[in-house]
Amino acid sequence: NRLIKGVVIYLNTPGGAVVPCQEIVDEIDRLQDEEKIVVASLGTVAASGGYYIASTADRIVANPGTITGSIGVIMQLPSVEELTKKIGIEMRVIKSKKYKDIASPFRKMEKDERELLQDVVNDVYDQFVDEVVKSRGIERDSVMKIADGRIFSGKKAKELGLVDTLGSLEDAIMIAGELAGIKGKPTVIELKERKIPQIFRLFSSIEKRKTVKLEYIFNP
Repeated sequence: NRLIKGVVIYLNTPGGAVVPCQEIVDEIDRLQDEEKIVVASLGTVAASGGYYIASTADRIVANPGTITGSIGVIMQLPSVEELTKKIGIEMRVIKSKKYKDIASPFRKMEKDERELLQDVVNDVYDQFVDEVVKSRGIERDSVMKIADGRIFSGKKAKELGLVDTLGSLEDAIMIAGELAGIKGKPTVIELKERKIPQIFRLFSSIEKRKTVKLEYIFNP
């Protein structure tokens, strides 16, 4: 739409699975390729995957008390090995190769399996750091000093260069208008979240519980 000169993304999220975050970043890149301004407005929490998304915007606006940062990756794998022994359940596994059931909750994880999964986490973590370095223009060494999962207030994040401006969603809208060359107060078109039928939400919830996934997420 040629009439749209800029997009303000309001982020109020602790993050989530890696791939959806990366897909949103791809869409932001596409908007910027079309020469549209993208401004991120951070709400109460915009941490981990929330900050990953925000980092690619042309400007980041946060409230002083926003919780942000939490640069890192987590993979959480439950273990029910002892429980199944107590209740007399035995899992019989037939697999093609050694690592096919690497994330099985029914047996102890071996050292080489843990190392393999750690390599995957480290790779995705490096992708996160690379994006912050590229998008924010901060030296990698400086990012690495704070990319250990810690969180920051919006005020502290601004001091560290993770955020550009302290302000509200309304401030973010005005900044987007100024960057886009709009005179006066911009006209805002608000996109509403699509409602998903309850039955599809149920299936989605079940699938999430079945799936082992990497996450950019802040888990207080």
